[in-house]
Amino acid sequence: METKLTAVRRSDAGKGVARKLRAAGKIPAVLYGQGLDTTPLTVEARELTQLLHGSAGSNVLVDLMVDGEEHLAIPREIQRDHIHSRFVHVDFLAVSRTEMITVNVPVHETGEAAGVKEGGVVEHHLREVQIECLPQNVPDEITIDISHVELGDMVHVSDLVAPKGVTILTTLEDAVLSVVTPAALRVEADLSVPGEEGVAAPADDEAAEAPEGEGEADEGEGRGDGEAQPGAEESGEG
Repeated sequence: METKLTAVRRSDAGKGVARKLRAAGKIPAVLYGQGLDTTPLTVEARELTQLLHGSAGSNVLVDLMVDGEEHLAIPREIQRDHIHSRFVHVDFLAVSRTEMITVNVPVHETGEAAGVKEGGVVEHHLREVQIECLPQNVPDEITIDISHVELGDMVHVSDLVAPKGVTILTTLEDAVLSVVTPAALRVEADLSVPGEEGVAAPADDEAAEAPEGEGEADEGEGRGDGEAQPGAEESGEG
């Protein structure tokens, strides 16, 4: 379903002009593609914000009205001012209903992974994939149910199911997400390397049977101050 947006041609350009337009509640834009000359435009900031905040996001199909002439287009090269949370410029690509386009769409998982219930966490590798389809077939997102994913398992692009009429172009072997042991637990496990657990302290009866002077040597080592204890060398010589 397309959304209508009205735009007005503009002849002026430059940073000063752009600032004045934004101050007046308008956003500079450009229309290009499909044999068109690049056409500078302005659109209402409020209408553009509503358009791009819809479920389709930047992949929304737009009936762009320019001086009474309608152009089927999709937003491209969207520039934002993240500090003030506003759009500052947008390019519109004119498209045809009968020609394929290439866009990126987000991947959205549903369900709770079995591995999460076992203490794991979901680690994301790809948030979106590249697809090819007709403009009217661009999906808002591609979903995948991860409830069956166990701890240590990985979901690949090949596991995604594309809607009818949509071809996924991203490499099928690429990882989308995995369920892994939390980082803190992985570090703890790495520290517990066999043979490096440390030497257990001797039992009381073992300490009592130790030869005279052996226990004193242990105490001297345990101080950790790097200084020889009085009489230590004499004991060693004796």
